Amino acid sequence: MPTLVSVNVGRPREAAWAGIGRTSIDKRPVAGPVLARRLGLEGDQVSDTKHHGGPDQAVYAFAREDLDHWAAELGVEIPDGQFGENLTTRGIDVNEAEVGERWLVGDAVLEVASVRIPCNDFKSWMGRCGYDERAWVRRFAAQHRPGPYLRVVTEGHLRAGDDLTVVHRPGHGVTVSTMFRALTSERSLLPELLKVDGLVAEARVRAEAYAPALSVIDDV
Repeated sequence: MPTLVSVNVGRPREAAWAGIGRTSIDKRPVAGPVLARRLGLEGDQVSDTKHHGGPDQAVYAFAREDLDHWAAELGVEIPDGQFGENLTTRGIDVNEAEVGERWLVGDAVLEVASVRIPCNDFKSWMGRCGYDERAWVRRFAAQHRPGPYLRVVTEGHLRAGDDLTVVHRPGHGVTVSTMFRALTSERSLLPELLKVDGLVAEARVRAEAYAPALSVIDDV
């Protein structure tokens, strides 16, 4: 049974190395129930509201199995929350979840909405924590396993140890990994994103802009 290993929250902290001079990437595990609201977890706060946060990026999930993969790659243990994730999961391949898939965790219903695109702040954070951050953004992206951003469809409490149950799967086949590849290294996949009901605005704009261009090429 998929489970929630850890619930991690963080608040803005001054950081000269961060792009805007502050960051909330330092997430720490918390004990007991945490309320998941429409805009995020209680006790968590976004620093860079231009690029992060909002209903489509309310909660970020990453698999413990993927943290373990990176621990093996880097040769050092990686704690829950190190990648800035709010939810550390086990027993579910979060990158093969379909966009629009819904999870019941505790009393909350969460919906896979978007993907995390790695940035230089993530690289700098890894380096400051003692990890090998050389070409980190490229190395992380090359795995196509970014972890999903989640919407909070039904507000409720969740906690470490809760079961994670998939209660809805759309069936269109567009996974978190597919979306990430479409938005980064494989633009030819962009039209696939249009199969997703409720696709996040930025992805829809890019997919719709690519589809007509592709049609012109086909007609030549």
